[in-house]
Amino acid sequence: MKRALKQPSKIALLIALSLGITACGEQDNLPTVESIQDASKTPSAEINSTTAIAFINQAEAELANLSIEANRAEWIYSNFITEDTAALSAAMGEKVISTSVRYATEAAKFANVKLDAVNARKLNSLRSSLVLPAPLDPVKNAELAKISSELNGMYGKGKYCFADGKCLTQPELSNLMAASNDPAVLLEAWQGWREIAKPMRPLFQREVELANEGARDLGYQDLSELWRSQYDMKPDAFSAELDRLWGQIKPLYDSLHCYVRGELNEQYGDDVAPNTGPILAHLLGNMWAQQWGTIYDSVAPDNADPGYDVTALLAKNGYDEVKMVKQAEGFFTSLGFEDLPDTFWTRSLFVQPQDRDVICHASAWDLDNLDDLRIKMCIQKTSADFSVIHHELGHNFYQRAYKDQPFIFKNSANDGFHEAIGDTIALSITPKYLQQIGLLDTLPDADKDIGLLLKQALDKVAFMPFGLMIDQWRWQVFNGTIKPENYNQAWWELREKYQGVKAPITRTEMDFDPGAKYHVPGNVPYTRYFLAHVLQFQFHKALCDIAQDKGPVHRCSIYGNKEAGAKLNEMLEIGASQPWPEALNIVTGTKQMDAKAVLDYFAPLHIWLDKQNSNANRQCGW
Repeated sequence: MKRALKQPSKIALLIALSLGITACGEQDNLPTVESIQDASKTPSAEINSTTAIAFINQAEAELANLSIEANRAEWIYSNFITEDTAALSAAMGEKVISTSVRYATEAAKFANVKLDAVNARKLNSLRSSLVLPAPLDPVKNAELAKISSELNGMYGKGKYCFADGKCLTQPELSNLMAASNDPAVLLEAWQGWREIAKPMRPLFQREVELANEGARDLGYQDLSELWRSQYDMKPDAFSAELDRLWGQIKPLYDSLHCYVRGELNEQYGDDVAPNTGPILAHLLGNMWAQQWGTIYDSVAPDNADPGYDVTALLAKNGYDEVKMVKQAEGFFTSLGFEDLPDTFWTRSLFVQPQDRDVICHASAWDLDNLDDLRIKMCIQKTSADFSVIHHELGHNFYQRAYKDQPFIFKNSANDGFHEAIGDTIALSITPKYLQQIGLLDTLPDADKDIGLLLKQALDKVAFMPFGLMIDQWRWQVFNGTIKPENYNQAWWELREKYQGVKAPITRTEMDFDPGAKYHVPGNVPYTRYFLAHVLQFQFHKALCDIAQDKGPVHRCSIYGNKEAGAKLNEMLEIGASQPWPEALNIVTGTKQMDAKAVLDYFAPLHIWLDKQNSNANRQCGW
């Protein structure tokens, strides 16, 4: 993936796990949390609506104050990485998670109390938003904390060493796979990274057992039901909704899969890349075959060059790091949003410091839950980072929009909305937008759209089945449908079912390939990313309609349209205070997620793909 999927930072993740509070950032390890034994020591209280509301108010106030302290500790750690700041960050993490577990356990006691709609929603958030609930048994609490820390450490410290003695980390191996066209090198990198996951298997199995017990202590059948209960609908209904959305997208994905498989066959030949069946997972330019954008040059159509290079245009027009951020801010102010506060410009990190270590991964921050908005990003003056900046500011403007909500509701409508908003804005970085801001003189001809759309599809459409199947596997593990003795077999069955990819070499139950993807040992839910990929196109289409744009939706930019901006802000302001269908309805006029907007956006590409596949007599499907 050109821009890594968001993974919450240590402290932000712990806040997010307890209340769903969004902060973007990436950190591949979590602190140990032995202190969660305190969760079982909460004093009993009389169970009625009065005590329930008093409990909710107390929990909300303490968690709000704690979040500010945690945000500051994590900001300092991320910008000044030392052993001392790491220790302070880890200590803060233990405090956050012990408090969150204590309140989740207490909230479960009030689950059957009749409350008004607002307090019922707050109580459900307190009870259901823990991702890895600890059992009430203190010994098992400590065991779960230790396992979680060990799994994260295994992933974070993982390396693969080649025969020449050169050892590479996961990011380095991913870069190698993105750059290489040598099947042997690709296979070794692919296989080598998965070696680090094998020892995770017994730990993961025990973690599932313990977390399921914790979920039952909170009143859920298992961890699957808890995870799926956070979407304002019954868990089984939510699963059915995901299947419906995927059914809409699948014909487009099938055409893309067929085209890419055929192009890879022409590049590598039948022995390496067969022209039928699933695609071998190591050939798609990505460690997990989750996005295929890095192989664009290998599969791009002739005459696909749009005639401009945004990176070159930025240089030509004197854009430095700050000017890139100023231009992105200008996108939002053109929609009617207020300027970012002065403190944003004095406290954010735009350029990688030369005198200290920092976490460079792009992230958006709201340190005081009000106006202390920041981004942290080691900006490169490139087209990719110009888009990422617009995306990150999307988070900041969302955070500021819901600042007047109660703390528990200072979040997106569901966990897919925050990422979707950032990506919705990025979809408006079209040639039309580049022309409006003076970077591009003339728009490219429509016949150049296919190359631009294919590049988008290789990242966004190709990702969708992967974004769906990760939690399809986990939910079935959690509820016992997938047994431990079939972990790996079931993983590859689902990957073939949804993605049409397969392992390039034989895999057995001695392997644990799910553990080679951070979100599995890191216990980060993944369905949010599938939802974000659907919602961003639905939001984009609706906002273009509000802006009365009459052209193809893939060429639309809402830049400068205050009607679209007002409607967007109206949705952002409600935060998580109402069920997500209500938020969705504000912008789209419907309470149902709909992937038809994905099909509308890529309609010209879909027609082109089908034509290419037909002309080459390709047998699509797998």
